[in-house]
Amino acid sequence: MTHDATAVELARSSSNVTATGGGWWRDAVIYQVYVRSFADSDGDGIGDLRGVRSRLPHLARLGVDAVWLTPFYVSPQADGGYDVADYRAVDPLFGDLSDADELVRAAHALGLRVIVDVVPNHTSEQHPWFRAALAGDPGARERYHFRPGRGAAGELPPNDWESIFGGPAWTRVAAPAGDGGTSRPEAGGDWYLHLFAPEQPDLDWSHPEVSAEFASVLRFWLDLGIDGFRIDVAHGMVKAPGLPDIGRGAQATLIGTEPLPFFDQDGVHEIHRSWRRLLDSYGGGRIGVAEAWAPTSERLALYVRPDELHQAFNFRFLNCPWDPAAMRTVIDESLAATTAVGAPTTWVLSNHDVVRHVTRYGCGARGLARARAAALLMLALPGSAYIYQGEELGLPEVVDLPDGARQDPAFLRTAGQDGLRDGCRVPLPWSGAEPPYGFGPTDSWLPQPAGWGDLSVAAQTGDPHSTLELYRAALELRRAMPGLGAPEAGSGPAAGAGPGAESGPGAGAGPEDEASYPCGMRWQSAPEGVLLFTRPGFACTLNSRSVPVELPAPGRPVLSSAPVETDGRTVRLPPDSCTWWSS
Repeated sequence: MTHDATAVELARSSSNVTATGGGWWRDAVIYQVYVRSFADSDGDGIGDLRGVRSRLPHLARLGVDAVWLTPFYVSPQADGGYDVADYRAVDPLFGDLSDADELVRAAHALGLRVIVDVVPNHTSEQHPWFRAALAGDPGARERYHFRPGRGAAGELPPNDWESIFGGPAWTRVAAPAGDGGTSRPEAGGDWYLHLFAPEQPDLDWSHPEVSAEFASVLRFWLDLGIDGFRIDVAHGMVKAPGLPDIGRGAQATLIGTEPLPFFDQDGVHEIHRSWRRLLDSYGGGRIGVAEAWAPTSERLALYVRPDELHQAFNFRFLNCPWDPAAMRTVIDESLAATTAVGAPTTWVLSNHDVVRHVTRYGCGARGLARARAAALLMLALPGSAYIYQGEELGLPEVVDLPDGARQDPAFLRTAGQDGLRDGCRVPLPWSGAEPPYGFGPTDSWLPQPAGWGDLSVAAQTGDPHSTLELYRAALELRRAMPGLGAPEAGSGPAAGAGPGAESGPGAGAGPEDEASYPCGMRWQSAPEGVLLFTRPGFACTLNSRSVPVELPAPGRPVLSSAPVETDGRTVRLPPDSCTWWSS
C-alpha cells in the first residue's frame, strides 16, 4: 500500500472539519520557520523574510494551518536573534518592515496564519534601555536585575545561579561614572543577571514600565495583522523574591524536572492573563503560545487556563524516548492535565533548540523509520501539532559541522562540550544536487551536507514513498477524517474512563485495560511493544519493536509510514512503523 493514494481518495470524499474562526488553534498544525535557514532571497547566505514569502506555497501545499517565525527583529545576533535590540523593527539581515507586512498579507491570501516570536524575558545588551543602564541611568537600571556582589569587595556573583548556556548567570560591570568607578568591572561595579548569554540581560518584570512596553510591542504587531505570539521563555519573567541560592550545580539539567527560583514562578501567570485580555480585545482568533518548562504536566497546564494563554509546548512529548510505555504515560498525563483546564494538548517532536528526532531515534534508516512513525502518531493525537522546518523532509541532525562554522552561544561558552543547536539549523534543501540546494544564490551561513539533494523538496515531490508525501497525505487526512484533529471530536466521557484507570501498554495488556477520554480517544489492548488507540471512525497502531507484529486488523488501512500486509482480518505491522485505519 502506497501511503498517498488511499489518503487522497478518502480526503476528497470527506468534509474538512478543521476548526475555523476563533477556535482554529485548538487543532491547528503549526509550522516553525527558522528564518535564517529557510530561504535566502538576496544572496548573503542568510534566510530572510522575502525568502520565506517566496516559499509559502510549499507550506500551503503541505497542508499546515499557520506559520511560526523565529525572531527577525533588530539584533546583534548573539543568540540567533533572541537578543533583541528593537522589538518594532526588522533587522536588515532579514529585510524591512514592508517585507514583514507583505509576508503576512501573502500568507493570509494562502489561508495561512502567522505567529511571531516575542522575547520578553531579556533584551539585547544593545537595547537602548540597557545601554542607558550601563551609562548610569538609575531608572534604566531598575528595569533589569542589577545587584551588588558578594564577598569583601563584591567580587563574587550575587547568588549561585547558572546560565542556561553555561557559566555563571551574572556578569559584573564597571561602576557608573560619578560613583568612583573606573573602566575596570572588577573595581566596584554591580552585577547583572542573564539566564542565557551575557549579551541577553534579564528584564525585571516587577517594574511597571517593562509590562507597559511589551503591551505596546504586542499591539504594534497585532495592528500589522499577525495572528499571535510564541512567547519565548514564558516561564522565566518572574524570579523568586530575594533571588535565593539553589545550592546545586548543573542547573540546566534541572529545568522542567524540579522547581527553580528563576523559572515557573506563580507571578508569570498574571502577566499572561494581561496578555490574554489584550489578545482577546483584537478578536479574529489571535493567540498566545507559551514556550514554558514546568516540573509537572499539572504545572504546565496552568499556562493554558481559560483566562491565560491558548497553548503551551509539550516538551515532555518531545523528550520521550522510543518506548511505548513512556509514550503512553506522557500522552495520558498530557491529556489529563490540559483536559482539566479545558485546553487542547500540543505535540511536538523537534524545534530549533534540540537534536532532530531522526537522529535522536537512532540515525540512519532506523532513525528515519521511527521519525516517520512518530510523526503519524503525533498527528493522530487530539489537539494541536507543531512541525519544525525540514522534518517533513526527514532531515537528520548535521553532527559534523566544523567548529569554525558554529555560532551557537552554548557551544562557544562551553568550549565545544555543549551546544548542538547549530546541527538542527542547517539551511533547507529545496532543489538541485549540490549545495546550496536552492536555498539561495550562494553558499549558506551553515554548510549543508553532501547528499542532501536526495532529501530536497523537489526530489521528494511526487515520490509516493517519500517522507514529504507522507506528511502531505497525513495532513490532508487529518483535515478530512471527522475523528481526527479537534480535541472535541467525538467527545463524550465513558464511565470509569480516565488516565491511570489501566495498566501501561506494551506488556500484554488485556481487554480489561481499555480506557477512554473525554476527547473521544480510547486505548485498546495490544501486543507487547504496540500502541493502539481509537477515535471516532479511526484507529492508530504504532509498532515500536524492531520486528513485525501480527494482530487483528482494526479497520481499513488508509495511511502507513511503511508498507502494511493485511488480508482484511489480520495485519502484519512492519517494525518501527505507524498505521492509520478507517473503521
